[in-house]
Amino acid sequence: MSLTKGNMLVRSLSTSASASQMVKPPVQVFGLEGRYASALYSAASKNKTLDTVEKELSQFQQSIKTDAKLKEFIINPTLKRNLKSEALKHVATQTKMSPTTSNLLGLLAENGRLDKLEAVINAFKIMMAAHRGEVTCEVVTAKPLDQAQRQNLEAALKKFLKSNETLQLTAKVDPALIGGMVVSIGDKYVDMSVASKVKKYTELISAAV
Repeated sequence: MSLTKGNMLVRSLSTSASASQMVKPPVQVFGLEGRYASALYSAASKNKTLDTVEKELSQFQQSIKTDAKLKEFIINPTLKRNLKSEALKHVATQTKMSPTTSNLLGLLAENGRLDKLEAVINAFKIMMAAHRGEVTCEVVTAKPLDQAQRQNLEAALKKFLKSNETLQLTAKVDPALIGGMVVSIGDKYVDMSVASKVKKYTELISAAV
């Protein structure tokens, strides 16, 4: 995103008088959702409402999941943009959302980008996690980790972190791995599963035949 377009987005989202310069998020997220989330981060940072905006968007995201009518309204492509924009501004007023959050919803509606709303919220959450010094880590194993295994794994993974960072570990189970584990921490990815080794040896054998 160019600086000019970025500043235009920030000005559209921000209620601050000084919205000319972008406040860069601590981590870059690519794509259209990344551009909106970056502008939102910059605007909320200028308005000192980062935590408030994150909380409001998380609540709205949950509402979309639990309210079928709201979800249909958001994704319905036949409804006019100005109708969606006005309706969302009304919702924002009724739920006492901050101006920055309200501006985001209105802007997405006006630009016909409400189908990207959840992606924008998720991108913003990634930026906020980095803002708090949180490093997300996902560990996938063939069988559930017991408490001792999880504690040992967390201790080993924390060695990758800086002193001001904290680990946010998510453990998942995938029997297809057979054994071992797959670890994603930050932008690093390590596949230590038995399934990957079997695949590797199968490919080597096939190439030799």
